[in-house]
Amino acid sequence: MSHVTTHVLDSSVGRPASGIGVELQDHEGRTLATGVTDADGRVAILGPDVLEPGAYRLVFATASYFAATGTPTFYPRVTLDFTVVDGAHYHVPLLLSPFAYSTYRGS
Repeated sequence: MSHVTTHVLDSSVGRPASGIGVELQDHEGRTLATGVTDADGRVAILGPDVLEPGAYRLVFATASYFAATGTPTFYPRVTLDFTVVDGAHYHVPLLLSPFAYSTYRGS
């Protein structure tokens, strides 16, 4: 399992958001891994098994997801910064709609 995983739920339609590109970046913006959400809205393998403690970022390419359904969106990209402090697994979900989003540290 990757040290970081994610999933995206489209709360505007009440289902997983498939086909969203996701990048894992380090604190300098270098891409460490990329993935695309599957039919369940998940990216199960995103980067290495272990990340050093520090600052990281997930970038979700939401513009193309909404464009595919003809839905205007205020957020063409969602960027989530988070800190890795230990060897635990980090699950970082995104709850998405065209004009709002929220996140939390999952399990």
